[in-house]
Amino acid sequence: MAENNVVELTITDDVGVIAINNPPVNALTLAVRSQLKKILKAVEGNQELRAIVITGSGPKCFVAGADIKDFPQQMESGPRGNATIYKEMFAFLEESPLPVIAALNGLALGGGCELALACDLRIADEKAKIGLPEVTLGLIPGLGGTQRLARLVGQAKAKELLFTGKVLSAEEALQIGLINQIVPQGKALEEALKLAKQLAKGAGVAISYAKHLVNKGIELSLPDAMEMEMQYVEKVFHTKDLHEGIKAFINKRPAVFKNC
Repeated sequence: MAENNVVELTITDDVGVIAINNPPVNALTLAVRSQLKKILKAVEGNQELRAIVITGSGPKCFVAGADIKDFPQQMESGPRGNATIYKEMFAFLEESPLPVIAALNGLALGGGCELALACDLRIADEKAKIGLPEVTLGLIPGLGGTQRLARLVGQAKAKELLFTGKVLSAEEALQIGLINQIVPQGKALEEALKLAKQLAKGAGVAISYAKHLVNKGIELSLPDAMEMEMQYVEKVFHTKDLHEGIKAFINKRPAVFKNC
């Protein structure tokens, strides 16, 4: 019997949209894990893409974590083996030169929150809720959640959320910098696509350099991070996009970047 498509990829105007379509709550099942891995391989091999949006299908859930009923089977390879597969996929999104935007159309809990944390930007429906409630099951996040959350919102707030398992409203998440923007109900994907298309027309090399510097610089001392920054400034001076940007500014016209 053919496998149902629980992860779907559509490409429009240089933007790839990855949708988790596993009703009712878009849980991270074995099928989702397998198909997401294949789709990310396809994304990696597509040189025309300039931005990625990740969302959940339906009006209620982005990804509501793992399917607990599926948990024993997922754990057959042990917690490390299961987590490694997800962590490699999330690291791909984090390290991709492309900007990655999470469109949070509803619940983003547990593994769903960790998936959102691996994205560069998070746009949330006003009714969305986000959190890492693993502690309420006697668990802790294992897909990078403890580390990415602390880097994003600070150690004290991360500890509070991890210790209590509190699930935040969109407004609460915005206040602590966990998400970037709140939009009306049902508009998360639309607004994420609008931003992705804007970024896709931008200077792709400069965006990828900026992403790399933010991600890697935080791990270095300030002097070392600033030296790395200058190295990338020197690199960007050799790009055609820079020369196009300068010409466009002088001639008072929109720049047409070629991502090179």
